[in-house]
Amino acid sequence: MEERVLGRTERPVSVIGLGTWQLGGDWGNVSESDALALLEASAEAGVTFFDTADVYGDGRSEQLLGRFVAEYPYSGITVATKMGRRMDQVPENYTLANFRDWTDRSRRNLGMDRLDLVQLHCPPTPVYSRDEVYDALDTLVADGVIGRYGVSVETCDEALTAISRRGTATVQIILNAFRHKPLEYVLPAAREAGVGIIARVPLASGLLSGKYTADTTFDPSDHRTYNRDGSAFDVGETFSGVDFETGVQAAVEFSGLVAALPFEATPAQAALAWIAQQDGVTTVIPGARSPEQARLNAAAGELPPLGPEFMAAVTELYDRSIRLMVHDRW
Repeated sequence: MEERVLGRTERPVSVIGLGTWQLGGDWGNVSESDALALLEASAEAGVTFFDTADVYGDGRSEQLLGRFVAEYPYSGITVATKMGRRMDQVPENYTLANFRDWTDRSRRNLGMDRLDLVQLHCPPTPVYSRDEVYDALDTLVADGVIGRYGVSVETCDEALTAISRRGTATVQIILNAFRHKPLEYVLPAAREAGVGIIARVPLASGLLSGKYTADTTFDPSDHRTYNRDGSAFDVGETFSGVDFETGVQAAVEFSGLVAALPFEATPAQAALAWIAQQDGVTTVIPGARSPEQARLNAAAGELPPLGPEFMAAVTELYDRSIRLMVHDRW
């Protein structure tokens, strides 16, 4: 699989990575054996970038990933974790002392003396502008506790603020065929600054797989059930903020566009390739719940160019069906 340099980390990573939120919960239950099997399948398919967070399953995702990395005989894997949501998300909690506590816990969970990449996990907007926050993160780098740091953001304005800081190595942001706003300013700014872009929620929580109907239901423990109104966390993390019924209808149209491509691809693979083929994207991090799904996702990194006609058609679909719902909100 193609690899790209992950911004200021200077580490090569696969263009298709793996998000591991589902290993901790919030997507229904995934057994330990199934989790380890899909991690192995991803690595065998060429995935070298794995994204997790300290709150996914209260550390379960980090622990499983740490076990896998220790057992898998391959030194080219980059692990990114996130911190900042283990206590109230208020600006005064983003301190060096808390950063040390959080990163020490992640180091234990992952079995690593130094974390490859640590990202602030969608903190309150004022945090991105505070000098003392970046000073604290620089201290962790100088101490050898973390390799580099980045941010995971909800809005494009937050991304632009973080990109302007010299120590920011990466920005993780929602980008998919139903969320286009980062293409306008964030990706160009990141390219100019040498900041890596990690695209999350690439399938709009599964909508772009084309497998859902208006009658599809999800497990009560799945955020696609309990967070549709944004009562648990930012609603943009669930179906990219798109109304489910609207998203299902738009996904049917997207699948029709994929069927017209001159080569074979599933809707999910085309959706991942649409992101990976945007200038400025470093890696895309879909989740997976089975080894087969992990392998199919990874294969999206090897698709031919989707072509200008397909790209234009996706833009037209977004402008007509989705833009008014999400574009100015994030």
